Formats: sequence, structure tokens, C-alpha cells
Amino acid sequence: MNRVLRYLWASPTTLLGLVLAFALLRRGRAMLVDGVIEAHSPLLDWALSRLTPLAGGAAAITLGHVVIGCSAQALEATRAHERVHVRQYELWGPLFVPAYFVAGLCALARGQHPYFDNGFEREARTEESRLL
Repeated sequence: MNRVLRYLWASPTTLLGLVLAFALLRRGRAMLVDGVIEAHSPLLDWALSRLTPLAGGAAAITLGHVVIGCSAQALEATRAHERVHVRQYELWGPLFVPAYFVAGLCALARGQHPYFDNGFEREARTEESRLL
């Protein structure tokens, strides 16, 4: 699939990511890195630490072609992992979020952790460790 189609296919979630990132960007920064918008700010840090279902919060989260991080350092540290999620969005498009939640529910139904044993997260961790 060519680049334009991948961006269009992921665009519904990218739009959500842009709205969230720029709504909470105050005193932060957004930049384009390898075709992906990365944003961080104190408000985004607050949101990631309190509004994600992980103990201690998340260092970063991907929404289409937007990666929101709690800091510039977190964005750099999670870049390989989050880029896998960008590619997953390019493949699944608007179906990624529902598929991600179904994968988490399937892991939970098997008695596993809905995040750490989620197939999408396993793929991201595997690829991340391969690249590092």
C-alpha cells in the first residue's frame, strides 16, 4: 500500500490524536519525526499518568500517526515500540482500536494480562527488542 493510502487509512485515529495532542500541548512541544507527529507537555504527561489503565501510567501512546509522550525523553526511549504501533494503524486503519481491545479481552479470557499479553503489544515489544 502506498504512503498516501496508509496515511488516509489511519487518518480517523490520527485526527483524534492531533486534537488530543494540540488541546493538551500547552507549555509543550510537537515535532515531525520520520512522518509521525510526536508531542509532549505537562498536560499530556498528566493525562498519560492518570488516564491510562496501566499502573503508573504510560510513557507514550500512539494514535494513528501521532505519538503522545510524557516527555521528550520518553518519546525517544519508546520510539521503536511506538513505530510498530504506527505500522499497525497503517495496516488496520480505523479497525485498530477495536481490534486492540478485542486482543486485550482475549488475553484476559485466557487468564493473561490484557496489556502485556495483548498480541499487538507483543509484536511491538518483539520488534523493539530486535531493533535495539
